[in-house]
Amino acid sequence: MAISLSVVVVLAIVLFVLLRGGSLKGGPAIVAILFGFFLASSGMAPSIHRFLDSLANTINQIKL
Repeated sequence: MAISLSVVVVLAIVLFVLLRGGSLKGGPAIVAILFGFFLASSGMAPSIHRFLDSLANTINQIKL
């Protein structure tokens, strides 16, 4: 849950910056948000979630 929440916060910040900077207009932003919403309720959601979890674990294991 913590990873999902932090990803949502980071993506919201990126979206806000893109909207404020003029790189992304309101219409395409709404389409992107709706796409993410409907993708989350599709059959692909568990696979995407597993991929993001494994990616987060891999990044977490990197020792600098």
